[in-house]
Amino acid sequence: MPSFDITSEVDKVALSNSIDTASKQITNRYDFKGTSAKVEFNEKDFVITVYGENDFQLDQIKDILLPAMEKKEPDSAKRLEHKDVQTVAGSKVKQDLVVRDGIDSDLAKKIVRTIKDSRMKVQASIQGESVRVNGGKRDLLQDAIALVKKNITDFPLKFGNFRD
Repeated sequence: MPSFDITSEVDKVALSNSIDTASKQITNRYDFKGTSAKVEFNEKDFVITVYGENDFQLDQIKDILLPAMEKKEPDSAKRLEHKDVQTVAGSKVKQDLVVRDGIDSDLAKKIVRTIKDSRMKVQASIQGESVRVNGGKRDLLQDAIALVKKNITDFPLKFGNFRD
């Protein structure tokens, strides 16, 4: 029986490269000279920390970082979870951006519910951080991929591990 998996994995190399590119742009910008503007990436916890003088500068840094991420990996900015802005050392501020890796249980349930509500002749099941879809024909699986792509647009998904 043909099947495929729906996953969502972070390309760590592309993410790291985009953060390095954004850091270089920040250090070269004239309006950031002499400020605490910088971007740090904690690879262990998948947390990007953005530092700046004020909220406006944080927004400017994110305006540099997010397009750099999108350029390396499309839809990668959708996987960021923006935490609250924190005040650090006087008037300086920082914000953590948590990178979500894998499909969490709520999103997996939403994908399975979407497929089951469509009344297609395929079965979807949650397997860890992925969703496996089984069907009788390849055409049904392609229809299921199209359905999920149309309905789930707020998180980047990858369709792979196709087996005939």
